[in-house]
Amino acid sequence: MEEQAEPEDRAGAVRSRRKGRTALLIGTAAVLGVIAGTCGGYLVQADREPTRLPALSQAALARGEGDGPEPLPAARDRQVRTDGDLRELLVKKPGGTREADWLAGSDGWLDLAGYSAAFNRPDSAFETLVDQEFRRAAVTGWETDDGTVEVRLIQFRQEEYVAAAEVGDEAQYWAEQGDTDSWPIAGTGDGRAYVHNVPDSEAGVPVYSAEAHAWRGDIAMEIWIYSAEPIEKKTITDLADRQMERL
Repeated sequence: MEEQAEPEDRAGAVRSRRKGRTALLIGTAAVLGVIAGTCGGYLVQADREPTRLPALSQAALARGEGDGPEPLPAARDRQVRTDGDLRELLVKKPGGTREADWLAGSDGWLDLAGYSAAFNRPDSAFETLVDQEFRRAAVTGWETDDGTVEVRLIQFRQEEYVAAAEVGDEAQYWAEQGDTDSWPIAGTGDGRAYVHNVPDSEAGVPVYSAEAHAWRGDIAMEIWIYSAEPIEKKTITDLADRQMERL
């Protein structure tokens, strides 16, 4: 006798064959066997005497004698240094330079709104910095015959995550765009200094630029140099080294 064709659904696909009664009985027996074996095991274990656990042993610890270590002096305790006046950690203005006009009245501090204004989209930067737990920022700068220098230290609370490293990574990503040379900053691990070889001519005159980004603990460092002349590697790397030494 010919086997009847399987019925098709509306999509034209053959429906899966239903499992036979024999398979169902075998499956049921297997489940019952597992249950019976488990129950039997519990009954056997319940009739046995409890096994005593071995005694915990530990060698007696000798009590330390003498006074504990002296606390670190403030000069060596980095937490004390960074929780103090952040402006004191800024690199000093070199001799022969002039005070920067744009810092007049700032008293060396840069608030959240002022720091956000340095970005292309200040409103978006403001919200991001709030999420990154911005704490405070200190700034210094000076003017030379050829251009200007600005140094910023941005500190974060870092209660949720390491924001200083994140800010430094993002700044380095943008710094590497275009025709740019870069070098590591000594003693920082990931810090780098950059010299941009193509000047910006939007203002009608060519302006060369260099920058440096690094971080230590909860503080991110930013340095910006603008000049009418090409900027040498030594100019940006020496300044970055001196600033990171103060941190």
